[in-house]
Amino acid sequence: MDPELFPTPAGVDADDPILNLPKVSLHDHLDGGLRPATIVDLAADAGHELPTADPVALRAWFSEAASSGDLPRYLETFDQTLAVMQTAPALTRVAREWVLDQVADGVVVAESRWAPEQHLRGGLTLDEAVEAVQAGIDEGTAVAAQAGRSIRAGQIVTAMRQADRASEIAQLALRHRDAGVVGFDIAGPEAGFPPAAHLEAFDTLHRAGFPVTIHAGEADGVASIHEAIHVCHAQRIGHGVRITEDFAQWAAAAAVDGVMGDVDGDGVETAPEMGRVAAWLLDQQVPLELCPSSNLQTAAATSLADHPVTRLKELGFAVTVNPDNRLMSATSVSREMRLLVDQAGWTIDDLEWVTVTALGSAFLPYGVREAIIDEQLVPGFARAHL
Repeated sequence: MDPELFPTPAGVDADDPILNLPKVSLHDHLDGGLRPATIVDLAADAGHELPTADPVALRAWFSEAASSGDLPRYLETFDQTLAVMQTAPALTRVAREWVLDQVADGVVVAESRWAPEQHLRGGLTLDEAVEAVQAGIDEGTAVAAQAGRSIRAGQIVTAMRQADRASEIAQLALRHRDAGVVGFDIAGPEAGFPPAAHLEAFDTLHRAGFPVTIHAGEADGVASIHEAIHVCHAQRIGHGVRITEDFAQWAAAAAVDGVMGDVDGDGVETAPEMGRVAAWLLDQQVPLELCPSSNLQTAAATSLADHPVTRLKELGFAVTVNPDNRLMSATSVSREMRLLVDQAGWTIDDLEWVTVTALGSAFLPYGVREAIIDEQLVPGFARAHL
């Protein structure tokens, strides 16, 4: 593939065999995955001053700011990307390159989540913004097809939970449900802004039979996850890493040989005691859109080796592995997988399991998912090695 169109993802060697694995990305923010060179170009067009106009230095600035542990500095990174995404041509270019970057990462199904209400400063309407992004997705998909690569990509339109436009954004999603929009989400500061504050929007979508995923269990705890599922009808949970707080002895057991469930320290696994929310997630196989590297940056996890995604997978939870914000975390699905292999002992079977789980959880028709499993995932992993 043309490296200019399909650049090697950040943090992955160009010859890493994981790049060749077919992948599914369910939690990937459009405004968190721009190419640095594109930001420089668009900033010049918009008259926006960046911390640096050198693409290499700018990439480093984003990574350093996002990993600083300083929340205002972390949020400043999104100020920079949003500032250059306020026109239809800019949104179309960003969305087109977003698709091409997914293809370079081996992703065959991708969902781009973004908040249209944050892209209206240049005079766009909500519908025009969605249409501009869809134009870019369509262009990127066509370019990929010309290069012999297949990808299914859709939009998850997102409402900001600290604002009051969720019902309006829900109606926006329904207007475009047959024109590229596949789901709805709320994002933004989780603590203090519960999902039920936007219940009218979620009830509207529920009655319309429209898919919903909700950011929950990242910056707030189990109650946020409970509300997302049982009050707001979410089919998936964005992050959900703090479901561990609904397990008795999780923290205590982790200190015993590093094995959750070995509560008496005898080296023998015992069934973990879990609360009603965790049990519901497990029993109903509610998909968790886990983002390991991002969770380290936000202090929702302490290390890749001990990230809850591994133990949750072993317990049978429907976990998926995602990049969240590829630019800010200097990551990709391939890099997340490589880190889990190298630092948490994952095998090719583990990677296949979470990929099939993610595809089964994607907001796509059942027949389409089945065809992708048969035509891309099964043969792709059959010839894979690490």
